[in-house]
Amino acid sequence: MKYFKFYLLTIGIIILDQVVKLVVYYNMDLGNEFPVFGEWFKIHYTVNPGMAFGLELGSEFGKFALTTFRLIAMVGIGYYLFTLIKKQVPQGLSWCIALILGGAVGNVIDSTFYGVLLPGNAPDNVRTPWFHGQVIDMFYIDIWEGRVAEWVPLFGGDYMSLWPIFNIADASIFVGVAIILIFQKKFFVENNAQEEMANESIAPSEIEAEQR
Repeated sequence: MKYFKFYLLTIGIIILDQVVKLVVYYNMDLGNEFPVFGEWFKIHYTVNPGMAFGLELGSEFGKFALTTFRLIAMVGIGYYLFTLIKKQVPQGLSWCIALILGGAVGNVIDSTFYGVLLPGNAPDNVRTPWFHGQVIDMFYIDIWEGRVAEWVPLFGGDYMSLWPIFNIADASIFVGVAIILIFQKKFFVENNAQEEMANESIAPSEIEAEQR
């Protein structure tokens, strides 16, 4: 049961993420949008061939490498969550890793399978749709959109949105990482204290065993 509740959150994130993406895919045309709260929060259907929050890798090889990296990271995060639960670290840390794992798996499903399962999802110029699926994004916080001043390093002259379009998987990863950063002292100090207490409780028993 101690493992189940954390992985249940991960599974819930994956299911919710995929349901929302498929609802958008089957009910909206690419590029269409509609307001949810005034003009500042919209549902805008777009696809992202690259990383989270609209960041992209330019080449076909880059996309394949990204999907492979996501698969490896997904397995690593899943194993890390298992070890955290086994060590009985602060539950807040385990919940955060469960959020991150759910988001990672959600986007891996898109990258790996959407190019095959969803017509029109994979770019036209790729050799195979496998591992070249484009992640479906839809949540758009329209705070500011426009062209960046020319004097700004790296992004000068680019047309950008202040907050990139994202999905539930992205949000889950972001929230998990943000909470860890905010409470890292609490999470990791408590974890170190628990490990020290465990070591102290083991030490006397080892001494007694040696004396016998």
